[in-house]
Amino acid sequence: MTGDHLDEELHNHPHRHGDGVIHTHPHSHEHAHEHHNGGNGTAILTVNGVDFEYRTSKVLEKIDVGVAQGEILAILGPNGVGKSTLLKCMNMILRPKAGTIMIDEHDLAKMSGSEIAKKAGYVAQRNEAARMTVFDSVLLGRKPHIGWKITEHDYELVYDALEKFGLSEMQLRYIDELSGGELQRVCLCRAIVQEPSVLLLDEPTSALDLSRQMEILKLIRHVVDRHNCATIMTMHDLNLALRFADRFVFMKNGEIYASCDKYGVTPQIIEDVYGIKVEVILHNELPIVVPCE
Repeated sequence: MTGDHLDEELHNHPHRHGDGVIHTHPHSHEHAHEHHNGGNGTAILTVNGVDFEYRTSKVLEKIDVGVAQGEILAILGPNGVGKSTLLKCMNMILRPKAGTIMIDEHDLAKMSGSEIAKKAGYVAQRNEAARMTVFDSVLLGRKPHIGWKITEHDYELVYDALEKFGLSEMQLRYIDELSGGELQRVCLCRAIVQEPSVLLLDEPTSALDLSRQMEILKLIRHVVDRHNCATIMTMHDLNLALRFADRFVFMKNGEIYASCDKYGVTPQIIEDVYGIKVEVILHNELPIVVPCE
């Protein structure tokens, strides 16, 4: 879609008003950024007008999104819409063709890798298990902050994180001997000891059973609430996202199709993005997505 078409293409997006009723009315994507800034306050990470392409294939177009401290933003959408690519652009693993990405009002394009690592902690969808102990793997998270030598403060942060993530008893085990859930905890733990302003998590519950998924997402929610950091995570499971995230961005064809809180997620948005009819019902005051087919 080109910029010339933005004024013309309208979509019905939901808005939750003070009366508690969700209303849907049309607006254009040209003004979508007004709805994408952090819902709980000033956005600490902002993405403005980001485009990205692989060779000649455009993957992201005119992306505007923001996330505030203490907030979890879930990026949702089917495979191939650019969710992981967007996350990698947010810490310059991939450099956008156009647009800016700011953390704490610092332009990431003008920062070194080490400087970015102090601001953003990234956990990939698939993590390689090297021949390294759990303790050493987590300690690597302190690398952006370590000067001439490792300090007592660095060790204290690692020991504290290992305890909080339930990893103390396995700190001397090698990570290539761990289960998928255990390795995911180690990678999250390593990202936390970076003391980042923003956590970027690419499908943190992929390939985990339901029990481990709940465990990981509860840990993420605890970390966000305790450290007041901003978190952006890509997800496939809509109901888990609705349970743990605060706001949602739905992507379609490399663009942001809709942005809302959990009470603004409608059957129409899901049908438009995923191509499947669903019902959205409330259970214990939480929305749940139920397929109709």
